[in-house]
Amino acid sequence: MTTHSITGGQIAAARALTGISQVKLAARAGVEPSVLRRLEARAVLPNDPDEGLVRICRALEELGAVFIDEKDGDGAGVRLKFSRCQTRAIDRWENEGGVVAEDDVP
Repeated sequence: MTTHSITGGQIAAARALTGISQVKLAARAGVEPSVLRRLEARAVLPNDPDEGLVRICRALEELGAVFIDEKDGDGAGVRLKFSRCQTRAIDRWENEGGVVAEDDVP
């Protein structure tokens, strides 16, 4: 992931594709919702991304978003690595069972 080429529109699109709200994504990424709103509103993001942007992009990628760099004038984009149904199932699996702990299985 190269966050220097990601736009606010791509973040908003990735969030829409993965079906996660701004509040839930912000919590998952460990940033304030106002940070996410500000990033989504910007057409061009800073060349030197801060940690919040990196965490937001990483959280979206964990949900199945794939950011597509602009190549040969084709334009930048975003798509799902998984189908929407698979993304929801993965999210349910990751959030069930309480606190994550080390496995005892060798």
